[in-house]
Amino acid sequence: MASITEFVKRPDFGRVGHPIRLRTNYFEVIAFPSSNIYHYDIVIIPEVPPTLNRKIFQVAENSFPGIRAVFDGRRNVYTIRPFPFGDAQALDVTMPEDNAGGRTPRTFKIMIRRVAVINMEEINRFLNGRGSISSNILTGIMVLNILIHNKPSKEHIKVGRVFYTNQGSRSLSGGVEVWQGYFQSIRPTPRKLMINVDLHATAFYESDSLVQLVAKKLNKKSVDDLRGIHNRDRTKLEKCLKNLKIFDTHRGEVASRRRFRISKLTNTPASSTKFEVNGQQIDIATYFFNTYNKRLQYPFLPCIVIRRETYLPMEVCNVVEGQHYMRKLNERQTENMIKFTCQPPSSRANKISQCIEVLNYRLNEYMQQFGFRVSNEMAIIQARVLPTPTLHYHPASKEDTFIPKDGLWNLRNKKFATGATLGSWSCAVFGSERYYPMGAIQKFIRELITTCQDTGMNIPNKNPPIQHCNPQGGIETALRQVWVKAGNLAKSKPQLILCILPNTGVSLYAEIKRVGDTVIGVASQCVQGKHMFTVKKQYCANVCLKINVKLGGMNSFINPSQMPFITQRPTILMGASVTHPAPGAENMGRPSIAAVTASMDAKAYRYAASIRVQTGRQEVISDLAEMVKELLKTFYMTCGRKPERILFYRDGVSEGQFSIVLKDETKSIKEACRSLDEKYKPTITFVVVQKRHHTRFFPTNARDGDRTGNCSSGTVVDSTIVHPFEFDFYLQSHPNLQGTSRPMHYHVLLDENVFNADSLQTLTYNLCYNFARCTRAVSIVPPVYYAHLVCARARFHASGENWSDPDTPDTPEGAGVARYAAVKTELLKTMYFM
Repeated sequence: MASITEFVKRPDFGRVGHPIRLRTNYFEVIAFPSSNIYHYDIVIIPEVPPTLNRKIFQVAENSFPGIRAVFDGRRNVYTIRPFPFGDAQALDVTMPEDNAGGRTPRTFKIMIRRVAVINMEEINRFLNGRGSISSNILTGIMVLNILIHNKPSKEHIKVGRVFYTNQGSRSLSGGVEVWQGYFQSIRPTPRKLMINVDLHATAFYESDSLVQLVAKKLNKKSVDDLRGIHNRDRTKLEKCLKNLKIFDTHRGEVASRRRFRISKLTNTPASSTKFEVNGQQIDIATYFFNTYNKRLQYPFLPCIVIRRETYLPMEVCNVVEGQHYMRKLNERQTENMIKFTCQPPSSRANKISQCIEVLNYRLNEYMQQFGFRVSNEMAIIQARVLPTPTLHYHPASKEDTFIPKDGLWNLRNKKFATGATLGSWSCAVFGSERYYPMGAIQKFIRELITTCQDTGMNIPNKNPPIQHCNPQGGIETALRQVWVKAGNLAKSKPQLILCILPNTGVSLYAEIKRVGDTVIGVASQCVQGKHMFTVKKQYCANVCLKINVKLGGMNSFINPSQMPFITQRPTILMGASVTHPAPGAENMGRPSIAAVTASMDAKAYRYAASIRVQTGRQEVISDLAEMVKELLKTFYMTCGRKPERILFYRDGVSEGQFSIVLKDETKSIKEACRSLDEKYKPTITFVVVQKRHHTRFFPTNARDGDRTGNCSSGTVVDSTIVHPFEFDFYLQSHPNLQGTSRPMHYHVLLDENVFNADSLQTLTYNLCYNFARCTRAVSIVPPVYYAHLVCARARFHASGENWSDPDTPDTPEGAGVARYAAVKTELLKTMYFM
């Protein structure tokens, strides 16, 4: 019998750990249509945006009494009963124009044509594990998604799969506000369909007068402060306002208000921007006074230009409500956004339950006609909390072996399992001696050295050379000088440059990392200047964790008996991630960065990295074979053995790309092995790790949660809300600091190592205690976490980037791939990215 999936079937259900019950943000679909659904193609002429399409179709729908059709706003219409006209029909629809200032009502031509019948019965076979996924099933589930989105699409602002409402909106500053959104998506699960409902928030422009928006954008207290806008501000403003929808307010009655898009700003103020009327030049301010008897309050502001050189003074324009703000938020806006979205689990769960009232499934006439019913209660599911692994530090520690509690521990009474030696190093202080006096720096360095030694590092050189450097420029020259000083003093190759920074700005940090990683080839450790003056043991300890690992040390390790898969035979863990440039036309030609990190020892603690720059927004890693080959060679050079097993964790692949990524990337891994030796065929397990999903867990009993009200570290779910029959599970491995925790979703696509549910879940959870730069379990398995860090670091290796201001234009198009410098080969074999 042919397999029902090209991936891995669930081998069994996990049993390890103590059982608990959780609430989750899934609502059971009690009934959905089992009869066929009719699919029609619809063309509306002339072409208009989806929002207007929906209004046009709503008028057309009245021609077919008794039939409730659902429409995706573009080309597809679905009904549970066929339309009465056979296979095709053409209609004319006249829109009663709602914003017509004496404009003639518009007429649209609609062509409807039946294109397919969708067999809904097949979905049941799939949910019960009796049939594989097919395009008919995917279409059927897509239709049900369109059905649940159909009514809210008419009542709310929709962005992607999320509906937003401005009830309870809050200002983020700078003319931008945050709206609450509701996400909903139909998910196939064992034996039933469920709706995953979650909260989301996004930024919108404030629907204020345009003048107010401009004052807020430029951070002015009032409009009067806008006199004499500088050229730089004008350029910034034009970039922010381009394509913003506005309506005019100077023609009195609401009916005549027209909507426009801003195309640009004038270089001159309204009082001196002129155009021709009846052969005479007249400025905008005079024209408005003569024509509308309106004296401009702010004639010193530039005018906005809308199509065909039509000018409007800013003060007669209002911003249309509900426009999504697509630009990157600045620091203050981000801070306010986090305050709005960061909710404890109980209040998030309550809001999700209320959301069912907002979406109002029960009184939805479209759902009623399709025979679609949904439970009003959140699903309660079975979960388990996995046992915590045992950690080991150096035997000379007072507390060398222990089991962390609640996913947390600290360095008190502990020495690193392997302490590195720091002999050749120096300190670059970015700021003048006036701000950072020598005495304060030396005191901080003494405290840092003491902490490093207390935790088991060896520091023979306790007086590194210190140099004050200019943070504004010449950073490469300064770092080279500091590097030379370290080498000359210690008479050996420098291992580390300690950099003291004046602020948290990205540009200086990025330049230090670019120079250290790609020009000099030395590890760097940055420290915030403010921490120098109040030297805290805890802060120094956190810095030591990073320094020890960068120099080749090992902070701690998991009891080998709790990771048999890694310790029994030579095994390599790999983590892969691809980061893409931020969305937006200005990033055309900017590449994506792919990184793979791999473990280099029997304790899966030390990692090496490989990086490639590839075509922007491409998910499959194009040069994976070479990257894997590099890492396998490094493993062999480090351990003297070839790995017999590969466990490959792959980040950030959506379900639609599982097939292509599995096919291309496992082929690359096998090719890499073959290229080293024709007979070399290690067994491979390929697991996708997804963090961008909307599944959340809420303890039903306070006993089963942690102090933040989240589920405990080690909570695993592999039934009820997972795939109907493939091998996947949710794991919440980390203790949370604030807000509601997000579990990771692990989905096995290939498994030549024949894991069962317990062995893979336990190994994955235990590895989360092996992350080198903190004393807590992390949310995602370390090989992937490290690959993220390597990608993020590689972004700093581009020359000519502007890291300072989210509103400054990006580098020119097509400036492409060559701008990224390569990390020095020797550094790639160390954990320089920590």
